[in-house]
Amino acid sequence: MLENRKWVIIGVFCLVGLTYLARLFYLQVLDDTYSLGASKNSIKRVVEIPYRGQVYDRNNQLIVYNTPVYDLYVTPKQVRIPDTLAFCRMMNVSQSEFDSIMGLAKNYSPVKPSLFLRQLSKEDFARIQDALVDYRGFQPVISSMRTYPAHTLSNALGYVSEISKKQLENQDILYYRQGDYIGHNGLEEQYEEQLRGKRGVKFMMQNVRGVNKGPWKNGAFDTLAVAGQNLITGIDVEVQKYADSLMQNKVGAVLAVEPSTGEILVSVSAPTYDPNLLSSRFFSKNYRALIKNPYKPLINRPVMASYRPGSTFKLIQALIAQQQGSLLPSTVYGHAGSPMRCHCHGGNNLRGAIQNSCNPYFYYVFRKFLYFNGEHNTFKASAIGLRQWHDMAEKFGIADRLGIDLPTERKGNLPTPEYYDKAYGGTLRWKFSNVYSLSIGEGELLISPLKLVNLAATIANRGWFITPHFIRGFDKPGVGVPAEYHERHETGIEYKYYLPVIDGMRGAVAHGTVTPLANIAGIDLCGKTGTAQNSKFSHKFDHSIFIGFAPMNNPKIAVAVFVENAGWGGKAAASVAALVAERYLKRKTEAKRLDEQVKASNYLPPVSGLPVYKKPVSPRKDTTQQKPAAPTPLMTAAKDKPVVAAIISRN
Repeated sequence: MLENRKWVIIGVFCLVGLTYLARLFYLQVLDDTYSLGASKNSIKRVVEIPYRGQVYDRNNQLIVYNTPVYDLYVTPKQVRIPDTLAFCRMMNVSQSEFDSIMGLAKNYSPVKPSLFLRQLSKEDFARIQDALVDYRGFQPVISSMRTYPAHTLSNALGYVSEISKKQLENQDILYYRQGDYIGHNGLEEQYEEQLRGKRGVKFMMQNVRGVNKGPWKNGAFDTLAVAGQNLITGIDVEVQKYADSLMQNKVGAVLAVEPSTGEILVSVSAPTYDPNLLSSRFFSKNYRALIKNPYKPLINRPVMASYRPGSTFKLIQALIAQQQGSLLPSTVYGHAGSPMRCHCHGGNNLRGAIQNSCNPYFYYVFRKFLYFNGEHNTFKASAIGLRQWHDMAEKFGIADRLGIDLPTERKGNLPTPEYYDKAYGGTLRWKFSNVYSLSIGEGELLISPLKLVNLAATIANRGWFITPHFIRGFDKPGVGVPAEYHERHETGIEYKYYLPVIDGMRGAVAHGTVTPLANIAGIDLCGKTGTAQNSKFSHKFDHSIFIGFAPMNNPKIAVAVFVENAGWGGKAAASVAALVAERYLKRKTEAKRLDEQVKASNYLPPVSGLPVYKKPVSPRKDTTQQKPAAPTPLMTAAKDKPVVAAIISRN
């Protein structure tokens, strides 16, 4: 019995011993958890950030490139500073900033390097390089920053800055780390994936104090960083800079496209700023200053601002009414019975009405369009007609986003029957007399400069457009322009109906509503003026608008110009557009007198009357069946209340 117990006890001990041996074998041979943990303490993974792709214009001129700079890192445990005040003066930082940076560095790690100053220029580094010998614990690392040699196109390009916490959390594929730089707004954000390149990784051995001891396994597992792709745009940077000069002391936008391709040639948002301001270690300071600027230079007006189109919308009215069959080129309307005033003498046919921008003419065109459906009830006829009007106008890209390659494009407002049903509290409670201000581009219509330049390009092409876009291609094979920027969009308006409209547009420039100086010899400019009413101010505060293209046959450029608070569309906006078209087509400016007048003009409003952005409001219910109050456009006077839709359009 005792002998049996002995063998049982021996068996238990053997079993326990085998269990321990098996566990040790698993931990030391099969399980690599502890091995990996140890390697993490001895092997440092160093990520190499690639150079971002550069940006070029259509003529291969550099718009954006990378400048080598120095980031200064500090290892708190190694720091020796004999004179802190002298060091702060040398580094151009205050004592409080120095204390804050060092505090953060110590909290991160006393023995590992962390960022002290970012983006020191070559000149700044040369100034402190020799002195750093006296200050132990500081190490420079070569980096890069975006540089903008043309000093233009800031709103369209966007900027590069540190990734936000929200962006880090919302990554679909984990790529960025805290402290990484990423494109914000504009092309830098739109083409971030192509511009950022591909990171490289190096594995470095280090000791327990974080000191590098060379590459791990002679760099066998290292990968090289791949620079980002260079973006080639359709911008003509020389014309762009010239357009910038024309918009000095003005608020507004200039957009020009190549009609046959949809490539954007010029994109000016005024007032603007030097993009280099947001490409340095003083980013935060400069950004705060731009945010506080009362003229809102950070707003990209070509795609973000909304205005009433004014008389430029008469071009769409003329085209869709002809297609419907309710208007002929020979149709003549007088002024009798129209609630709208006009500066022409009446009795125009379609060509004359466009040339002279006759308000009563298009009042009658719109009225006949709405009632051209056989319905005898005026309320029902108005709803049926407005639905058809909306669906036909929508094909010009007026209502929704066009799809430009920028992340900040905003929608327009093209009213529907449902829009007015809601405004008036039900169906059959509104009719033509409530909405007739739409006939001349006022009322509830809202449009961006982008949509108007697209309208000009559509008419230049006689019925189709390609979505306006900045991209022309990349410098690497296999990466081309997205397919949507090759697709033709048809308006459904027959070719023949564009011809009288274009004749009227040429007449407007040659001897119509456009100032004579803007009829520049040799470019054969066709255009349409507009003056969108801006709240309750007097005429001098209205917005000046012009859209057009040149030459008349085989157009090479379409252009749209908004100059806020500048008055007549035929003067301020038309002059800028004519000069931009001339510079692009002739590569020089021959209209010297017009050039001098435009550059000398100043339409900046006083600070107290600056435009600000407001959300459009719905029209108020009106039981008297008069037209509803218009929604306030996104750019109105700061002290204004919502304004009644205008029924007088000056050109």
